[in-house]
Amino acid sequence: MLSTKALYRVIYWIIRQPVLGKWRHTLTADFTEKHVVTCFLESDGEILLLRRSQKVGSYRGHWAGVSGYVESTPDEQAYTELIEETGLEREDVELCRKGKPLQIEDEQLGTRWIVHPYLFHVKNRNKIQTDWEHVETRWISPPEISRYNTVPRLQETLERVYPRPADSR
Repeated sequence: MLSTKALYRVIYWIIRQPVLGKWRHTLTADFTEKHVVTCFLESDGEILLLRRSQKVGSYRGHWAGVSGYVESTPDEQAYTELIEETGLEREDVELCRKGKPLQIEDEQLGTRWIVHPYLFHVKNRNKIQTDWEHVETRWISPPEISRYNTVPRLQETLERVYPRPADSR
């Protein structure tokens, strides 16, 4: 039987091994859990990506959906973010799907994001007016998302609400 000191040495050695790489943080780091919404806007078979400005707190310059911290309920926050970031009111969109929340751990930020995904159909894409949080927008076909430098696991988040056709899996 190993002594406590020997056991700690073994554990320390194990978590220092490169093979554990991406799992090491789950053994050693404390994460701050933050709930956020990510809203994808759809129109004519395309989704809207927004490039985050240098003024936001995280993932500057990365492409994302409309997103924000949950301050009330995820459902209410989704509509709040749409108004704040795109100028779209409830009557300008139609909720198509609400996805199962996704847990994303970011070791560098020490954050465990709980992402609540939503898909909205935009009735008139010309009404969209972005705020200071974004510097660029693009309407893309959903499979194109993999070509963009996005916030972590955005494609997986999209797939929670906009599944790929069976023939492209």
